[in-house]
Amino acid sequence: MTNVGPSRQIRVMFQAGWGAPQGKGLLGEDRRVRTLRKVLVSYPEVRHILPDRISLDAEAEPRLLETLARFLGRQHWLVKAVQVG
Repeated sequence: MTNVGPSRQIRVMFQAGWGAPQGKGLLGEDRRVRTLRKVLVSYPEVRHILPDRISLDAEAEPRLLETLARFLGRQHWLVKAVQVG
């Protein structure tokens, strides 16, 4: 049995009105947010998405995390800041 390490995460801070609970963050129903989720889950390393964070496999390359963080950071209509952990 393989011992799976902890996942890597990208935490998202939202513009006013988009964060949970009222805006539901990354789980919101706005069509732009739904499209964003579809793009994010297209990466096989993405394990799951919560309202304010994206969990990735522990083995996800740091370069992928930075790429996703830059992509999210360009969504100025939604995202105020991104933190990679």
